[in-house]
Amino acid sequence: MQQDVNAAQPLPPLRQAQVAHTEQRILAAATELFLADGYVATTLDAVAKRAQVGARTVYLRFGTKAALFKRVVDVAIVGDAQPVPVHDRDWARPARTAPAADERIAANAAICRQIAERTGPLFAVAQQAAAIEPLIAGFWQQGREQSRQAQAEFWSGMARDGLVDPAADLDWMIDTAAIAGAAETYLLIWRMLDWNLDTYENWLVAILTMIAKASPSRTP
Repeated sequence: MQQDVNAAQPLPPLRQAQVAHTEQRILAAATELFLADGYVATTLDAVAKRAQVGARTVYLRFGTKAALFKRVVDVAIVGDAQPVPVHDRDWARPARTAPAADERIAANAAICRQIAERTGPLFAVAQQAAAIEPLIAGFWQQGREQSRQAQAEFWSGMARDGLVDPAADLDWMIDTAAIAGAAETYLLIWRMLDWNLDTYENWLVAILTMIAKASPSRTP
């Protein structure tokens, strides 16, 4: 089959670096403004001014404020702008590969702690924005589904490797862990109890350990 002569060609390395640097400046500026002023008050023009780039650059790169905010949150979750999902990160791999159940549980809790540390305040902004911005509400729901999928992969791996009771209700384990590790749960803990991150992480370890030892039967 003949190659499409109109297919987009990769940018030269220098141009790639320039584009990446510009995006970093935009994301840093957007993060500052979203956290300081909230979602509603932040505008793409204000982000462009803070980042010292042209407004057209921001509009062409992101299109909408909702898309920019999603990119800000996505980068905060993984820690950088590289297109590598959480489960493929070096700091997340022990949750799938550690030989013992307690090591995997500790790694799972550490992942939640890292994400909360980088993204907790942005989750608070997202939760408020979701009430008025349908696109953010959609992204928020997508985040819930991705969080549950991450727990599904974790507990399925635990079961596959013989680290939980074979008679355990896997769906119950996944659902319960997904609630414990949800962004809403962290925000409730943060606002209601004012726990620090160490306390939050230790709590998650305790909850996940109890889940791993439980073997409830699914109620019809």
